[in-house]
Amino acid sequence: MDTARPSLWHHADFMRLWAGDTASQLGAALGTFAIPYLAVTALKASEFQMGLLGTLTTLGFLIIGLPSGALIDRRDKRSVMITADFGRFLLLATLPVAWWLGVLTFAQVAIVATLVGMLQVFFDVSYQSYLPSLVHRDQVVEGNSKLQASQSVSQAVGPAFGGFLIKIAGAAWSIAINAIGYLISAVCLLKINHRETPPARTDRRPLVSEIREGLAFVVRHPLLRRLIACTGISNLFNSVSNVLMVLYMVQMLHLSPVTIGVIEAAMAVGGLCGALITTRLADRIGEGPTIIVTATPFAVIAFAWPLSSVLPAVPTLLVASFVAGVSVVAYNIATVIFRQRLCPPKLLGRMNASARFLVWGGMPIGSFIGGVLGHQFGVLPTFYVAAVGVSLSLLPIYLSPLWRIRKLPAYDEDGEGTDGSGGSAERASVGD
Repeated sequence: MDTARPSLWHHADFMRLWAGDTASQLGAALGTFAIPYLAVTALKASEFQMGLLGTLTTLGFLIIGLPSGALIDRRDKRSVMITADFGRFLLLATLPVAWWLGVLTFAQVAIVATLVGMLQVFFDVSYQSYLPSLVHRDQVVEGNSKLQASQSVSQAVGPAFGGFLIKIAGAAWSIAINAIGYLISAVCLLKINHRETPPARTDRRPLVSEIREGLAFVVRHPLLRRLIACTGISNLFNSVSNVLMVLYMVQMLHLSPVTIGVIEAAMAVGGLCGALITTRLADRIGEGPTIIVTATPFAVIAFAWPLSSVLPAVPTLLVASFVAGVSVVAYNIATVIFRQRLCPPKLLGRMNASARFLVWGGMPIGSFIGGVLGHQFGVLPTFYVAAVGVSLSLLPIYLSPLWRIRKLPAYDEDGEGTDGSGGSAERASVGD
C-alpha cells in the first residue's frame, strides 16, 4: 500500500539546497539594482552605457546558454553551484574595494557584471537540474514550487532590499553585502550530504550531439514551443525598458533609494501572493488556462511605467509592481513545473539550459536596443515600444490549445509523456 511521502520541510538536504538557492537568488536580484545604481550615481553612466551594462549582464545566456546544459549534465551539479557562488563572491568583492580606493571605473563594473552573469547561468541551470537527483520523484513538484517561489520572490525582494541598503550604507557597500549572500549560499551547499554520481566518461557523446538533443526536446514539443515564444518575446521587450528603469526613477522621477525600495517591495508582496495562488488556481480552472491567466496581467501592466510620468508616479508604480509580482511569480511557477514534469531526468540539464537560452538569450539584445533607443529618442518613447512588444508576447499562448487543457502532459517512468486526460501518449524524448 502506497503511503504519502513526508513534506520536504523534513528533508535536511533539500532544506540546505533551498537555503543556499534562496541566498544566491537574493544576491543576484540585489545586484540587478545595486550595480546599475552604482553606475548611475557614482560613475554618471549615460543611457547608452546603461544599455551596454544590461547587455553584458545577461550576455552569458546568449553565449554559453546552450553548452552549459550539456557540460552540467556531465558533472556533479552541487560542485558547479558551489564554484559559481565562490566565483561571484570574489568578483563582486572587487567593486567596493575599488570604490574605496578611488579607482573604480565603468570598465571594471562592466567586466564584473559580465563574468557574474555567466556564472549565474551555470548556477541557475544546475539548481533546476539537481533537484530530481536529491528528492523522490513524488516530491519534485513540491521542491520545484519552493525553489521557483524563492527565485521569483528574490527577484522582487532583492531590489527592494537593495534600495534600503543603499540608503543606509551606499551602493558600493550594498554590493559587498550582495557578495556575502553568495558566500552564505556556498556554505549551505557545502553542507549537503547527498552526492550525485556524474555519468561515466565512456557514456558521453560529442558535446554538439548532447546540446542538439536538449534543444530538440524544447523546440519540438508543441506546447513548450508556445511557452518559450511567450516568455522569450516578453523578456526581450521587458529588457528594453528594464535597463533604463533605475535611470528613469532616479533622474526623471527623482525618487530616493528608499522610495524605489518600497516600490520594489510591492512587487515582492505580489510575488508572495502569486506563489500562494498558483496551485489553487490550477486546481480550479486547469493548468493550461492558469498559464494564460497569469501571463496576461504582466503584459497589460507594462504600460504603467511610461504612464507614471503623467499619473501620480508612486501610487501608479506601487500598483504596477504588485500586479507584476503576482503575474510573474505565478506564471513562472506554472511553466517551470510543467517543463520539469515533462522532461526525462537525463535531459534536465540540457532542457533547462536550452529553455534559458531561448527565453533569456534575447535579454542582452533587448538591453542593447533599449540603450540605443533611449539615447536616440528618450526614455518614455522607449518604454512605450517595450510595452507594445510585451503585449505581443501573449499571442503564442492565446492562439493555442492551452485554453482547454486541464492537465498538462507529464513524463512517466516508461519514457512516455501522457496528455493528462487518458488519451494517447506522446514520446517525451521527442515531444511531437
